Amino acid sequence: MAVVGAGSWGTALAIQLARNDNDVRLWARDEAAIAAMARDRENSRYLPGCPFPERLTPEPDLARAVAAADDVLVVVPSHALRACLRSLRDLLAESQRVIWATKGLEPESALLPDRVAAEELGAARATAVLSGPSFAGEVGRGMPTAVTIASADADFARDMAGAFHDGVFRVYTASDVVGVGVGGAVKNVLAIAVGISDGLGYGANARALLITRGLSEMMRLGEKLGGERGTLVGMAGLGDLLLTCTDDQSRNRRMGLALAAGHDVASAEREIRQVVEGVRVAREVHRIADHLGVEMPIASQAYRVLHEGVSPPEAVRRLTDRPFRSEKD
Repeated sequence: MAVVGAGSWGTALAIQLARNDNDVRLWARDEAAIAAMARDRENSRYLPGCPFPERLTPEPDLARAVAAADDVLVVVPSHALRACLRSLRDLLAESQRVIWATKGLEPESALLPDRVAAEELGAARATAVLSGPSFAGEVGRGMPTAVTIASADADFARDMAGAFHDGVFRVYTASDVVGVGVGGAVKNVLAIAVGISDGLGYGANARALLITRGLSEMMRLGEKLGGERGTLVGMAGLGDLLLTCTDDQSRNRRMGLALAAGHDVASAEREIRQVVEGVRVAREVHRIADHLGVEMPIASQAYRVLHEGVSPPEAVRRLTDRPFRSEKD
């Protein structure tokens, strides 16, 4: 396997693959960072304390990493996915398949990753997505985790499950690429909303409300885009939503906490020191929900706090002032 992207998540997945007896080349654009990983045998910047297995090789040359692999795993932020796939396009052999662990929507177009991949790699290329409730540090340390790998190509999904699955890293396979993509995108926005609520001291009742009604929003959007309800109440939907909303390892939750404490988005991102996907994705979720006529009040208020200057207390007031309704709506 070649793993393209050596942030915390890409590094953790590369470690898991190598730990499971796969030869892995890990590539990043920053050659100095790759050299440091080769020397230290860990990613001390993004995933400290998680040593590299013997079969994991940091690789500074993308073409060499791809040429040495049967298949390629892409782990970059959603705003960088198209450019990354475009750089891979001419390097891929006809037989090589591509799986991504990117969560989000493309800026401006609001396209899910599978649509971006189809446009850049062609519909004939076998592709898959890996998603689910998984913090990089816990995967890197070998703690119990379960994810979903979805692909229209059932053989590819099974092959990738076999590459990752072991006694502590469990993989479920699926065919619903759209549902998995929607879950991975929307949960980040909802986690910011929950972080805001918790940061304002609104308590466990409000947290449960936001997660439960947030799941309803996720399902409405997912089904409108062609995803399946069962996927969105599974690992890649509800599972990832619960994880991201309730634990401070979540960058998106920490963003919400920082906003509630009075920080602006830019200063919060500097403090977190990694990409907070929900900040950018909130704009695209708002755009696509508005275009499709899907009601997503929690995601909408998160967007307004992040991008329109609405204060966190005012956003909460707008939600609590909504009229009562049937829970089925």
